[in-house]
Amino acid sequence: MKSSIKMMTVLIVVGLVSGGALVGVYNYAGPLIEKNETEALEESIYSVLPGAVGYNIVEKDGLTLYEGADKRGRTVGYAFEAKGFGYQGEIRLMAGVDAALTELLGMEVLKSSETPGLGAEITHEPFKKQFRELSVLPEIIFTKGRAERANEIQAITGATVSTKAVVEILNKEITRVRGAFGR
Repeated sequence: MKSSIKMMTVLIVVGLVSGGALVGVYNYAGPLIEKNETEALEESIYSVLPGAVGYNIVEKDGLTLYEGADKRGRTVGYAFEAKGFGYQGEIRLMAGVDAALTELLGMEVLKSSETPGLGAEITHEPFKKQFRELSVLPEIIFTKGRAERANEIQAITGATVSTKAVVEILNKEITRVRGAFGR
């Protein structure tokens, strides 16, 4: 009986010390993680809105949009987050469209767990640069061959599912953004 009480006491003490250590680490790391995520978000906004030197957060029809402005205060476009599922899991993107909502200015991958060497290519520059100055009307499409139209990108060889996921995520969110502006 005495050994059971001793064992229970040791387990309780170990549990309390472990729990306290976890709380301490969380309290220390939490604000740092939040700060890094905010900086990454801001960096991605400026990346997808070339020419923007500042932005305002605009809430429109349940959407959070980042309205980018140039040095003179003119709107250069709108950045927005878009998310959906790819081959391995959730894909989160930041995309930017021009003020007329007809051209995609850029796309950045905020989060992806796609297959290294294949689907993870969505995070690399050769794939992302296809989304600069890309027409969104009609919707974005992909081809396994060479992209020839103003609204077309070339799929990643061996990662058609990831390519298709990015295109679908963008088309869905661009449609929502255009709808929020009545277009």
